[in-house]
Amino acid sequence: MSSTSYAPQPGAAPIGVMLRAQTGLETKMLLRNGEQLLLTVVIPSVLLVLFSAVDIVSTTGPGARVDFLAPGLLALAVLSTAFTGQAIATGFERRYGVLKRLGASPLPRWALMTAKTGSVLVTEVLQVALLSVIALLLGWHPQGDPAAVLLLLLLGTAAFSGLGLLMAGTLRAEATLAAANLVFILLLLAGGVIVPLSRFPGAVRPVLEALPISALSDGLRAVLQQGAGMPWGDVGVLAAWAVVALAAAARFFRWE
Repeated sequence: MSSTSYAPQPGAAPIGVMLRAQTGLETKMLLRNGEQLLLTVVIPSVLLVLFSAVDIVSTTGPGARVDFLAPGLLALAVLSTAFTGQAIATGFERRYGVLKRLGASPLPRWALMTAKTGSVLVTEVLQVALLSVIALLLGWHPQGDPAAVLLLLLLGTAAFSGLGLLMAGTLRAEATLAAANLVFILLLLAGGVIVPLSRFPGAVRPVLEALPISALSDGLRAVLQQGAGMPWGDVGVLAAWAVVALAAAARFFRWE
């Protein structure tokens, strides 16, 4: 007679399996959301094509306009996914009790936050690839060290992700929706994404330069347009924002 036992063996799956499964689920949910897809993919792509054809920056030479715009819109893509999209999605998950239920599951809360970050990174890879192809077709001539670009993108993701989670974990979902979209528009207009910071009055320029979107767009522009080395000043600004934002999110985030 066989000694095989068919008794149930309840228990949590290995943490690696749970993390991969949750990351895949978070990514699918993000990419299936039409509004978030519009915000994270369509808007940066349309702005790149539109403003590459409109004389809003003083540049000379073939492809010079897209050389200026492409780094800024890569920064905008990070902002839209890591901050705006994540803040809104997480805020409504908190409102509807999704986070509360997941917090009671075998999946650790740190793993849930890691999975959300993983889904953001996957989406950003798709965004960067799409925007880069469009920019290259428009005459973009990227320069600089890819390692510097990668570091800037990772620090920008960490900073905006921390700010998005802080907002989603402290405000009501409706307030998060309004505030996240308002911040997105303000940073688009005043963060050096499509309009050079030199166009703004000198009195407000130091404040604008200290914003994470300005540091990210200027850092990417210094590397990709000017071929500069590691922009340590912009790296420092992004690192400071990342540390403060993630620490504040960990401290004040409410799961219910």
